[in-house]
Amino acid sequence: MAKSFRLFIDCHKFCRKLPPEEKYELGSQLRRAAFSITANVAEGSAKATNAHKKTYLDNALGSAYEVETAILTIIELYPGLKTVCEINLGICIEVQKMLNALIEKLS
Repeated sequence: MAKSFRLFIDCHKFCRKLPPEEKYELGSQLRRAAFSITANVAEGSAKATNAHKKTYLDNALGSAYEVETAILTIIELYPGLKTVCEINLGICIEVQKMLNALIEKLS
């Protein structure tokens, strides 16, 4: 899922714009959650059964909602970053929709 990988790269770069006190807090959490989306999609794609694939996609979806929460938190705490956050939030919501569609197909 190229879009989830793009989200991870964009979030990783974006975290450099956060204040230093967030480097190992909110920034780290955002990077790990964004990476988890891509990692779970990749790992799930290698599974033999749809049930196993769905489990990994469910995990990826949970991470996508975690990314959304982190981005919304950053918007509230650092209004000056709102424009960049909204771009990443839009990508995140697209990823959530794609994951929901894939999960639905496997159900």
